[in-house]
Amino acid sequence: MVTETTDTNARTNSARSGFGRLKLCLVVAFLLVGVVYSGVLGYIYFNQQSLVFKPDGELPKPSEVGLADMEVVSLPMADGTLLTAWSAPAVREGAPTVLFFHGQSGNLSDRSDRLREILNSGFGLFAPSYRGFPGSAGEPSEEALIADAILMYDRLEADGASVILHGQSLGTGIAAAVAAERPNARMLVLEAPYTATVDIAAERYPFLPVSALMKDQFRTRDLIESVKVPTLIFHGTLDETIPVAHGQALAALAGETVQLFVIPGGTHNDLWSHGLWDEVQTALSR
Repeated sequence: MVTETTDTNARTNSARSGFGRLKLCLVVAFLLVGVVYSGVLGYIYFNQQSLVFKPDGELPKPSEVGLADMEVVSLPMADGTLLTAWSAPAVREGAPTVLFFHGQSGNLSDRSDRLREILNSGFGLFAPSYRGFPGSAGEPSEEALIADAILMYDRLEADGASVILHGQSLGTGIAAAVAAERPNARMLVLEAPYTATVDIAAERYPFLPVSALMKDQFRTRDLIESVKVPTLIFHGTLDETIPVAHGQALAALAGETVQLFVIPGGTHNDLWSHGLWDEVQTALSR
């Protein structure tokens, strides 16, 4: 009986010891996961500007990328920050001027093919380089970029221009924000837009509380319904950067002021080769 009791106690103590070790391992594992997760949150929060805005390279002269008709202008903003823009007047009588807002990466020269097509149509063109991007001083942020864009629009309008607001990718949030504030714009063109940059982040990082982390959320979905400017939305079905559902959602929110072009086989950067600019000119002729 003594031996049997001793064996039972030994097994009980062994089981308790094993359970204790398992419990300790679980606690350590949870702590490690917590540390790693906190590290990821910290990295995302403190590096978010570089995740949203990705300037790169040096800004060449327009003539070096086949845009000899454009001049380089320096623009003092309301806070004194000096920005660079490429500018050309309309050469066709009565033609509007396109205020072009580029995407999140690189610099203006990466969009030279788009800009050349606009100029070849006889339209005026004004294409700024954002704060913190090649050629421009300052630090980019949603608030600053939109304030700068509204100031540029007002200057063009004061000079007598009829302005088309064209946003590409990241620039769609800026263009839409200007259109919401300036209903006299001739047209709003959104090339591969998003409902909000925070929505894109939430889709890519569903395990992170991005709405609480992100400062520059560019919530186009919250203002598109108030845009009274005639709007064209272009989105490719094979866009892996910003899924076509974003463009479709914006069109549904915008209502009667918008025309949606879903381009079969179109990706994020090839919509012009699928006739985007031809559709813009056709819409203007109406």
